[in-house]
Amino acid sequence: MDIQHQFSLKKHNTFGIEAKAKQFVAIHTLEELKDILELKKSDKKFILGGGSNMLLTKDIDALVIHIDLKGKKIIKENEDFVWVESQAGENWHEFVLWTIDHNFGGLENMSLIPGNVGTTPVQNIGAYGTEIKDTFVSCEAIAVKDQVIKNFTKEECRFGYRESIFKNEAKDQYIITSVVFKLTKNNHQINTSYGDIISELAKNNITNPSLKEVSNAVIAIRQSKLPDPKELGNSGSFFKNPILLKSEFEPIKQQFPEMKYYEISETEVKVPAGWLIEQAGFKGKRFGDAGVHKNQALVLVNYGNATGAEILQVSRNIQETILKKFGIRIEAEVNII
Repeated sequence: MDIQHQFSLKKHNTFGIEAKAKQFVAIHTLEELKDILELKKSDKKFILGGGSNMLLTKDIDALVIHIDLKGKKIIKENEDFVWVESQAGENWHEFVLWTIDHNFGGLENMSLIPGNVGTTPVQNIGAYGTEIKDTFVSCEAIAVKDQVIKNFTKEECRFGYRESIFKNEAKDQYIITSVVFKLTKNNHQINTSYGDIISELAKNNITNPSLKEVSNAVIAIRQSKLPDPKELGNSGSFFKNPILLKSEFEPIKQQFPEMKYYEISETEVKVPAGWLIEQAGFKGKRFGDAGVHKNQALVLVNYGNATGAEILQVSRNIQETILKKFGIRIEAEVNII
């Protein structure tokens, strides 16, 4: 293991923010991870995956442990289902494509989401009507404090909308090392309920789509709306879509009858944060090197040399404006460091 000092994290966060780690080490095996946790027991630690769901606003005064565990395999299967285990350091999109190449269904709607497999349960990532919890079976994690390995079941992860136990009660206590998914081998439950996917498939005259065709449609949609982090620094959707009680939403809807929303239960609705941001006049706006993407108002971008503090200020301006204009609070989806 090579522990480096004052290490630049610019290439390790998708916003492309320049920030330094007091110490940095890349971990390639479970044994290395146990060793570094034991060796640096008293040091402050910061766990880094793909760097796709965070905004660095300062240098990291800690030991940054980059989880680079690789490998994926089938651990069990029957006629209808397959249980696949992926190590935490695998790139998420590449893993999704691997499952599709094997005709395993369930993850295709989450194609092209940035980041690594190990961080997907933390956020309960999702897109186009599917979430990690739909196919998640379990994950293995190592306790930072005593290096004990624990297996978390789906129920123990307490998944919610962009939520899990790893963002709440167990925050900073565990490092996810591998994840198991249960995927279909046949009779795939193709989900094309979102309008964008329907439109993209229709454009290509596809009426009975395969897993690959759904994945290609999602990739095309995301590429048309979302900038490539390698070309324009960003972290995908910066904000969560706010969920409101219908009793709260009704007076707002009366004041803004054109407001878009989706019923998610008998008592709750979800309002698209991108619509709110666009209506507030922020879509495509630039503030120095920080700004809001021209094609997708949910995405904040770094045009080159923005600091994390500058991007954070843009996000706060958006939140304050939307609260004042609509009376709705929107929360950041990314982790503010």
